[in-house]
Parts: sequence; C-alpha cells; structure tokens
Amino acid sequence: MQKNMNTKINKYDLILIIILLLLTFLSLIFIYKKDKKYKYAYVYYENKLVKKIDLNKDKNYTVKGYNGMVKLVVKNKKIKVSEEKSPKHLCSKRGYISHSYEQIICLPNKIVVEIKTVDNIDTVVK
Repeated sequence: MQKNMNTKINKYDLILIIILLLLTFLSLIFIYKKDKKYKYAYVYYENKLVKKIDLNKDKNYTVKGYNGMVKLVVKNKKIKVSEEKSPKHLCSKRGYISHSYEQIICLPNKIVVEIKTVDNIDTVVK
C-alpha cells in the first residue's frame, strides 16, 4: 500500500526556505568581509618588537637573531621562516602561518613571529 504524498508548499515552508536562504547569504557576506581585514606579522627578538610586516605584500625580510640572521618570506598573506641558523632548523620546518592563533617560536634565535588582524575601524566610542 503506497501513500500519495501531497507536495504542495504551504506558507510556513516558504517562510522557512526564505529564512535559510537569507542566513546563507548573510554568512557569505560575513566571510567575504572577514577577508578584507589587514593582517600584520609582528616579529619579536628577546620580547622586543623588531619588525612589523604587512602580510598583504609578498616580500622577503631579514631580522637579526641570537645565532645569526633569520630570513622570513611573505607569500599569499602567509609568513614563514625560510632560513635560520639553529641546530635542528625547527623554525624553518614549521612552514607558513596565516592565522592569529598561530605562532612561529624560534627559541635558539630568540625570535617569535605572531600574526595580528586589524579591522579597518575609523573611530571607537567608549
């Protein structure tokens, strides 16, 4: 025995579909706007800021570390240590980082690289 299903869409189904489409559209806008933030890499040597790097520009940088020069590479809004002098080269094996919760910590060279995201804000009201 097979039941005949009524495939009419009632007004509550239509409202639910519209709400889901709106939520999807708004989430896509949020993701698009999120990518427009400015990202900077902050490089610290012995807990002192030595360089602020704009991740929107692909470029190579060099900073002085405890064991010698540390080379940094910025590519596609990501940063990595490409070359450094340390016993096991763990800093350069770390690879690229691109999020604010990631860090490159190079203990032999006393270098820390961290990413901070800055919104394009005109004013702040307290």
